[in-house]
Amino acid sequence: MRALRIHAGPVARQHIEKNGLQPADICTLPGAAGGPKGLILGPLDRFIFGQWLPRSNQQVNLVGASIGAWRVATACLDEPAAAFERLEHDYIHQHFELQPGEKRPPAARVSELFGENLQAFYGGRVGEVLDHPRYRLHIVTARGRHILGREHRWRTPLGYLGAFLTNTVHRKAMGAWLERVVFSTQHAALPFATSDYRTRQVSLSEANFKLALQASCSIPFVLQAVHNIPGAPPGAYWDGAITDYHLHLNYAASGGPKGLVLYPHFQQAVVPGWLDKSLKWRHKSTRYLDNMVLLAPDPDWVRTLPNGKLPDRNDFTHYGQDLAGRVKAWTGVTSASAQLVDEFEAWLRQPDIGQVHAL
Repeated sequence: MRALRIHAGPVARQHIEKNGLQPADICTLPGAAGGPKGLILGPLDRFIFGQWLPRSNQQVNLVGASIGAWRVATACLDEPAAAFERLEHDYIHQHFELQPGEKRPPAARVSELFGENLQAFYGGRVGEVLDHPRYRLHIVTARGRHILGREHRWRTPLGYLGAFLTNTVHRKAMGAWLERVVFSTQHAALPFATSDYRTRQVSLSEANFKLALQASCSIPFVLQAVHNIPGAPPGAYWDGAITDYHLHLNYAASGGPKGLVLYPHFQQAVVPGWLDKSLKWRHKSTRYLDNMVLLAPDPDWVRTLPNGKLPDRNDFTHYGQDLAGRVKAWTGVTSASAQLVDEFEAWLRQPDIGQVHAL
């Protein structure tokens, strides 16, 4: 059974039909939010950043939200393949001991431990990320406005209820509650247009890198918001997935370097925001993705994995304190996903447009 499905927008498809796909074609690579689902992409990350992209020398923009931000920031480290192996190991083995009477760990404890993990992972190495000679990093966060300007035990739930209801009517209107704030490598232009949603850009620095990355991963009510990040507008910052779950951004209209967007993803649909997950009419492709090549696991192949699905946050509840059971299941998934790389490498050697599906 084939594991990999390749999807492409119309512009990307025309390019592949004429030229195949070369590492020099890539100008942007997004990293989606989705928690443990991102584990399926570990082998692809190691191949793309450890072997394939180094065969070219152009500038590449890396855009990430939540776990995707952690992935693309990891790509900026020296020896990225080894760094991705460590990320995979650390993510699989994360564990939160429950105190008597607890059904889940409190957000304060999760945030504290996550901050410690980021310090252990990037401590002394932030310069490698910020000064990468080729990669320009863009970390997406969601900054609360008005009632969501500070985290509060009753204001925050009310604010997110308002954001949910507003978003259901019109995605852009959710900007009254939350705005997209992108922390970028200094002097790097955003690789997407921003007319779709209220957006700010802030320069990354040694002082704000780990805080911005933690904010991008801070799921509301699971982790605490990160407040008052140095160099950024004051306020509460949450998971970038809230505004940009799968980074359905206007890459095609970017004023930056022209090229293709290569998107290792865990599914075909590029869902705009986290609050759009149940709004199926927003899961379709748009002209924003015309120059995108998307790599995703075949849904039939996914059903052959442990538990018949991709890892997800429900596994923390399903396995509870059975760390060994969860580690075994998730490691089985990451081992199986090496097949994605084998098939992508084979296709790159002999690009068959017949194997490229519409996005």
